[in-house]
Amino acid sequence: MSALSQRVSGRVSSPELAVFVSGVVSMGLEILAGRMVAPQFGSSIYTWGSIIGVFLAALSLGYYQGGKRASRRATEDRLVRILLATGAFVAVVILAGDLLIAGLSGFPLPPRFASLPAVTVLFGPPTYLLGFISPYGAELSRKESKGEASGHVYAVGTIGSIVGAFGCTFLLIPSLSVSMIGLVFGLLLVVTSLFILAPSFPRRTVLATAFVAVLLVGAVAVPSAGYSVRGETVYQTQTPYQELVVADAGDTRTLYLDGQPHSAMDLSEPNRHVFDYTRYFHVPFLMTDWANESTSAPHQSGDIDRVLFIGGGGFTGPKRFVNDYNATVDVVEIDPEVIRVAKERFRVEEGPNMNVYNAEGREFLRNTDHEYDLIVLDAYKKDKVPFQLTTREFMQLTSDRLDEDGVLLANVISAPTGPASQFYRAEYKTMNEVYPQVYSFPTSGGSVVQNIEVVATKSDRRLTEEQLQARNERRDIGIDLSTEVDDYQAEVETGDVPVLTDDKAPVDALLEPMAGQRYVVSQTGSNGTVAGAG
Repeated sequence: MSALSQRVSGRVSSPELAVFVSGVVSMGLEILAGRMVAPQFGSSIYTWGSIIGVFLAALSLGYYQGGKRASRRATEDRLVRILLATGAFVAVVILAGDLLIAGLSGFPLPPRFASLPAVTVLFGPPTYLLGFISPYGAELSRKESKGEASGHVYAVGTIGSIVGAFGCTFLLIPSLSVSMIGLVFGLLLVVTSLFILAPSFPRRTVLATAFVAVLLVGAVAVPSAGYSVRGETVYQTQTPYQELVVADAGDTRTLYLDGQPHSAMDLSEPNRHVFDYTRYFHVPFLMTDWANESTSAPHQSGDIDRVLFIGGGGFTGPKRFVNDYNATVDVVEIDPEVIRVAKERFRVEEGPNMNVYNAEGREFLRNTDHEYDLIVLDAYKKDKVPFQLTTREFMQLTSDRLDEDGVLLANVISAPTGPASQFYRAEYKTMNEVYPQVYSFPTSGGSVVQNIEVVATKSDRRLTEEQLQARNERRDIGIDLSTEVDDYQAEVETGDVPVLTDDKAPVDALLEPMAGQRYVVSQTGSNGTVAGAG
């Protein structure tokens, strides 16, 4: 035993410290893995199942191999070598993680297994090495019996895992970027190695420790200062819920959540609809019955006086509604960082007509006493959908909070036809269980994964495409929706998809066929015409 480790409180030995740190780092890397692979593969149950399975398999193999070698090779010097080798692998994860994840995403595997190769290559080796620490620690333990030594090691390692889980989840992820979190874990391994080496500090091992430290710092420092295919990164962070990136490309500022484009703003014309799908948020103005449809007053809002947006993002819809109509807009956003970034980077201002609430959408609806004319559900992502906002019970709750002429619009990301359309068609079927009339408007054409606007009304009367076009011509709502109405999808086949309920909502299984497919977001030019897709 080293002299320093024997002196610290008279209780903490080098093997115990190594075991504790291995628990911290293994669990921290497991949580970090979810954040790293989410932009490419999503954060569905299949992604998390792959991560958990790979980490358990790698640790088990490390435990087995370490146990076989412990009686012959367990020394503090070898503990240091293992810790440093793990630190070097962490540097590789920081430096080449995104490149490897993208490169390994093309394996010809079923969608639910798509993330498995990347998780295995990136996180299998360092986790395997960490598996050696516990059996080596048990062999070097000062406990009198093997049973006591094993139990002590497992307890210390588990405590480390608890610290790693809570520390990474509640402290590191809300505060640091992915690369900086990796640096924290890598330097923790380096510092632990120095502690074990004290006070002798063998020259060769110290040089190896310094090399790994430089490698870790260099891995963080090497990437260029913020330009990618998305444009110039002006802000990036890890929130408690997702990776958030704000990037500028020309005059367009885009908000990316977990790697997917969520909202965009024209810096020279902040209220313009940059993404075409947000234009469809105005379609409900064609669905309601107006008290006086012959008026020539511009930008009339009909009977839509109070609007609720569930999901804020870049606040494109809320800003436009406040700007165009004399309506009160409430916005519910679960991620406080999204709200802060919207105010600082997307020119969102609260005021008499704009109220922003940091809350979960269903909980807010359950507790509010407001009655709305329009609810816009904009909280879905391509591969991560809060199931509690998809079910029949939730749809009934929205209906209860709408007035008798109220409208619900759900921004669904899916394909309109084919295997990747299962979630959209299940959501359509679920809404149809509660609302008398449900309409859908695919926004990008074809069968690609895109935004599909599903609109539900309480009216017993079904409006035809021709009637909607006639209303669009008569009503001045500040935007011409003739192109959007052309996308009216009259028939939706729902016989092979389930109604989603609180008791059974297989959202991950329904989203699975979309894994690996390109998400197409049509953009508009300054004159309102569709300019392209990305």
